[in-house]
Amino acid sequence: MSNIQTLIENEFKLTTRQVEAVIKLIDEGNTIPFIARYRKEATGGIDDVTLREFDERLTYLRNLEARKLEVLESIEEQGKLTPDLREKIEAAMVLQRVEDLYKPYKKKRATRASKARDAGLEPLALIIFARKPVADTPLVLAARYTTDGGAYDTPEAALQGALDIIAEMIADDADHTEFLRNVTRKNGAIESEASDPDEKTVYEMYYAYSEPIYKIPNHRVLAINRGEKEGKLKVKVRMDVEATIAGLEKRVLVGQGAFTELLQATVADSYKRLIAPSIEREMRSELTERAEADAIKVFAKNTENLLQQRPVRNARVIAIDPGYRTGCKVAVLDEYGKLLDYTTVYPTPPKSDITGTQNKLAQYVKKHGINVIVIGNGTGSRETEEVIADFIDKTGADIRYTIVNEAGASVYSASQLASEEYPDLDVTTRGAMSLGRRLQDPLAELVKIPTQSIGVGQYQHDLNQTALKTALTNVVENVVNRVGVDLNTASASLLAYVAGISATVSKNIVTYRDENGVFTDRKQLKKVPKLGDKAFQNCVGFLRIAGGKNPLDATGVHPESYPAAQELLKRSGVKAEELARGGVSDIAQRIGNPGVLAAELGVGLPTLNDIVAELEKPGRDPRDEAPEVVFNRTVRSLEDLEPGMELIGTVRNVVDFGAFVDIGVKQDGLVHISKLSDRFVKHPSEVVSVGDNVTVWVNSIDEGRGKVSLTMVKGE
Repeated sequence: MSNIQTLIENEFKLTTRQVEAVIKLIDEGNTIPFIARYRKEATGGIDDVTLREFDERLTYLRNLEARKLEVLESIEEQGKLTPDLREKIEAAMVLQRVEDLYKPYKKKRATRASKARDAGLEPLALIIFARKPVADTPLVLAARYTTDGGAYDTPEAALQGALDIIAEMIADDADHTEFLRNVTRKNGAIESEASDPDEKTVYEMYYAYSEPIYKIPNHRVLAINRGEKEGKLKVKVRMDVEATIAGLEKRVLVGQGAFTELLQATVADSYKRLIAPSIEREMRSELTERAEADAIKVFAKNTENLLQQRPVRNARVIAIDPGYRTGCKVAVLDEYGKLLDYTTVYPTPPKSDITGTQNKLAQYVKKHGINVIVIGNGTGSRETEEVIADFIDKTGADIRYTIVNEAGASVYSASQLASEEYPDLDVTTRGAMSLGRRLQDPLAELVKIPTQSIGVGQYQHDLNQTALKTALTNVVENVVNRVGVDLNTASASLLAYVAGISATVSKNIVTYRDENGVFTDRKQLKKVPKLGDKAFQNCVGFLRIAGGKNPLDATGVHPESYPAAQELLKRSGVKAEELARGGVSDIAQRIGNPGVLAAELGVGLPTLNDIVAELEKPGRDPRDEAPEVVFNRTVRSLEDLEPGMELIGTVRNVVDFGAFVDIGVKQDGLVHISKLSDRFVKHPSEVVSVGDNVTVWVNSIDEGRGKVSLTMVKGE
């Protein structure tokens, strides 16, 4: 069997010690965030993203080895396992190769070949396939294998049965299959045509479309797949069949031999009837898997950047969920996201009650000390924004406003979770609250929404939902644990993403908090039902307690390192209570040689450096380094735009072909990948990320379709 550890060492460019340590830590039940943050000495500082990939690869290789054992046992039980076959199976590097080698020995449903074998025609097939010169013609040979009263009662039928066996032998050959896969990858093309050429659809560019398999971009694969699924497109893999068969013939019919013409026809039959349909399915599946993996990767990266957006602190918010006939739902929140007031106003058609709306806003601003207004970007957003901008101009109030992406708000507001959190509020008020809280703390609010619904990907509903959910859950968990969570204010939804905490335990934490009051010491977590020692070890460092008994509980220092941290404070002449006042910025300068100190304290240098960083800035939030939110837009509608106009926008979505940028109008503008930079860009993520504030210039405006083309290349 292949050495899993050696494979991982080579693939990830890691040392034997690192790989052994990570495997041991994973097998002991430690979570990836815990390993990444608190076991740096063992891993050599491998980051959480690489550790996720390591874990996935380890699982795949272990499953591969298990499958090899199953296959070897099955073939051995049949008495057909040869040393050469064993060697090939043991050397296989991918699961597909194992299955190819197992294919001839796998129990199949009845086929033309299996029926011929059952009728005793395999010896005839082997004689013909051996191609040794014989005196008899094929039909004379076949006449010896006919059966009275059966399907093979004539020489012609018996010969055809033998050829069916040969065709299946060729199709079952793992090396021939791999050869044809590679030929198809290199020379094949994806072709699509319209199911109804006269029908107008969004797939018209694919009505007569062809592109090589090796070249077709992932987003086109997904678009074609969707068009096929909706019945608008017919799709196939096109090959030069004759050339491909000729290539297969050279492999099967090596050198001179008998029955050449007969076997040439059999090779063609094997390819057309048995191999080509299977290869076509595989190529379509391979392209789809590749495209989905890429789309999931892009979606995950976008989600990560979205969740890491900077919180707007000390914002007392009026959040408005726009609408027309049913009005705009309003929720008023204090700086901690607590609901203070709510109502419905009607600034948009058909009522257009602008005066009443602005009077209500003025009342809330005065009563609750509002300093920010948040508007959802859905239906009625533009008209609502005009009323808000006019209100701020007329009153001169010291208020800023911004537009927030509504994606997923309605999903959350109608969810069981929202019903449990706010049983006395209707779904529309919950939705408005969610918009306001997205501004105050994007991470804490967005974790309540199914990640597939937050609108930062492409074709997310067409993807493998299990793989997508796994990838996005990993991303959310990584971000939550990088940022840290306030143990006394976090919702059960947020706590459930902390390393080592299950959904059940997260609810138990909230219940314990409700019944016993706020946590004052991290050790109290051990009293929470079902939170055992291993879970405590994994989660405790990511949970913060502000104003607790031990100032270190407000930091990312793990309790296992408290003795070292306390000794470090002592040697630095810093009192623990100074941490509660914002930390001490020059601890690193006070400790002398960190390597010597680490050895004296009995910790590794990476752990010492992390402790110092936490003590200098306890409870620091890495999101504070993210771009600031853009307030008070200069344009509000397509009519305000002109070609060449320079604007500041916020990147809302990054996809394979470009980036969508919010510039203040209803629809985000598209910066095509070719317009992102004056240099070649392989993927938009090289240049921009979700949440970035970018300078763009208007290229063109299509008012009829409501689309805006932008560029990030000045003067183009």
